[in-house]
Amino acid sequence: MIVSDERPEVSVIVPVFNEADNLAELVDRVHAAMTGCARSFELLVVDDGSRDGTPQMLARLSGPGRPWLVALFLSRNYGQSTALQAGFDHARGRYLVTLDGDLQNDPDDIPLLLRRLDEDTDVDCVSGWRVDRKDGALLRRWPSQIANRLISSVTRVRLHDYGCALKAYRRAVIDDLHLYGEQHRFIPALAAEVGARVAEVPVRHHPRTSGASKYGIDRTLRVLLDLVWIRFSMRFSTRPIHAFGGAGALTALAGLAILLWLTFEKLVLGEQIGGRPLLMLGVMLVLLGANFLATGLLGEMLVRIRHEPEGRRQYLLRPPPRDVR
Repeated sequence: MIVSDERPEVSVIVPVFNEADNLAELVDRVHAAMTGCARSFELLVVDDGSRDGTPQMLARLSGPGRPWLVALFLSRNYGQSTALQAGFDHARGRYLVTLDGDLQNDPDDIPLLLRRLDEDTDVDCVSGWRVDRKDGALLRRWPSQIANRLISSVTRVRLHDYGCALKAYRRAVIDDLHLYGEQHRFIPALAAEVGARVAEVPVRHHPRTSGASKYGIDRTLRVLLDLVWIRFSMRFSTRPIHAFGGAGALTALAGLAILLWLTFEKLVLGEQIGGRPLLMLGVMLVLLGANFLATGLLGEMLVRIRHEPEGRRQYLLRPPPRDVR
């Protein structure tokens, strides 16, 4: 085992919610996996407001005998994305690895993901692919397959298994990311947006033996709503005027066209237009277009306020290629 007060090479981050029955085995198996690959490491277990015995169990496990185990206790149940963000905020490693706390991900696969990052300097994120899933119910697997295809199509980052929690990242990929809602499953797409290269490797998957699943069909709607935001942020987060300005211009032009036609009817044809609903529609479209344009301009100013004062980068640098001739 390699444990040091210095910055560890690997930070393993595990958000848990009501996983008291799995926690001790999880800690032991992560420790065994990391000891076997001879890397300095820390294990951050983030309790996401559990209501069973998870906090007490985690407090006992993180005693003096395990200096590599860091326990974080959130004040309430915030959700998996926020729990992961808490882990990212407190992690010190050069590589960050995430996995679920239900032991369906196999900790012995962690070295496989780290080895891919070591061997391929062009890869910044390695995502696990549960080729042989052990979820059991088709009601869970089918929506997941549909969601994976939809997310891949929308984000243009092709992965077979966005829902697999077992992933490894270079620290630079994570430092500038902030997760909200259900966005933890979109981290590879968010990283790719700033230039990160994403790879996928097959990993093992095991059936749940203890505890209850936290996933349900109701998550599908939340994922779809987050996907709308992800698509918008990937295309327009640094150029909102292109989104709102385009919509505003089309809306305003449609309103102006209506008003010009009504003006022609009034002046040339001598018709009465004062009480016509079409007049109100034209005025509303022009005003709505102006509001869209104003929103785009405000968005442009907010983008500059967000990036410029803090020197926030909109890109990710990578090492030069190894085979330079």
